[in-house]
Amino acid sequence: MSRATPRLALTPGEPAGIGPDLVVRLACQGNRAELVAVADPALLISRAQRLGLALSIQDFDPTVPPHPTNPGTLRVVPVALSQPCFPGRLDPANAGYVTQTLIQACDGCLDGTFDAMVTAPVHKGVINDAGIPFTGHTELLAERCGAQPVMMLAVPELRVALATTHLPLSEICKAITPKLLTRVIRTLDHDLRTKFGIHKPRILVCGLNPHAGEGGHLGREEIEVIEPVLADLRTQGLDLVGPLPADTAFVPDKLARMDAVLAMYHDQGLPVLKHLGFGRAVNVTLGLPIIRTSVDHGTALDLAGTANADLGSLIAAVEMANEMVASAAPNKEGR
Repeated sequence: MSRATPRLALTPGEPAGIGPDLVVRLACQGNRAELVAVADPALLISRAQRLGLALSIQDFDPTVPPHPTNPGTLRVVPVALSQPCFPGRLDPANAGYVTQTLIQACDGCLDGTFDAMVTAPVHKGVINDAGIPFTGHTELLAERCGAQPVMMLAVPELRVALATTHLPLSEICKAITPKLLTRVIRTLDHDLRTKFGIHKPRILVCGLNPHAGEGGHLGREEIEVIEPVLADLRTQGLDLVGPLPADTAFVPDKLARMDAVLAMYHDQGLPVLKHLGFGRAVNVTLGLPIIRTSVDHGTALDLAGTANADLGSLIAAVEMANEMVASAAPNKEGR
């Protein structure tokens, strides 16, 4: 049975960035979910004091049934910083702390302690400077869960998933294979059903080349890879539209009939979504056995320790996690 109140693990990300500020500010507003920060309690108290916020830190007890977060309170799973942290000053000594918070939150989702995890931004460079190979949240969670994830960003008006993520343009064509495209589309369709409660998702698929290849005159990837994959998946019951030219795929009359858009590469789809809703978009990792949402922005070191960072994306990430937990509950109960 699902819990009446979702229990969400929050990871504040890079301790020198705005993540701790956002977490304590969110806690001071309260939430219908039980928010549990996986972090150094002293860091959170210090940031709250710096922001002039009254925050009560409570030890997290997994044996106590979850209840909504009261304004000004925050439950914490303590993870100690290696070195004192100062807003805006990166320190590679704390890189292990950052990855440990992610691992503990992920493991808590896997064992059922948490219903979902919500992540604030990390700083990839300083983690790698510490000698810890790190390409991002998604890759760490994929390895921890033994899964192959799909990246999707969402605002209320639009969901955009990516066939490829952080690749140079020169490598994208050879990366889009029938095997990859089949896996990504199946994952997108599956998670829209099981984590978003959409009974029969309709997915618009972008072409790779200008004008979707112009019948082969501007590239043959549509003819040789994308169209055959879509045709095969349609025989399996998936509702797929495309491949369509990306420059006309995002017009309102087409999007109004779609549940998600699949872009072939990072900068094909995300500029449209971020133009539509930057600061309130949510990064969702599909294809994991857990629910994970995240903000759509970086660490903003220059804003750390101030109240000037926009809280909108973290609020949206928490609310989407709450909605996904509710949508996923019937699927869990039915297994």
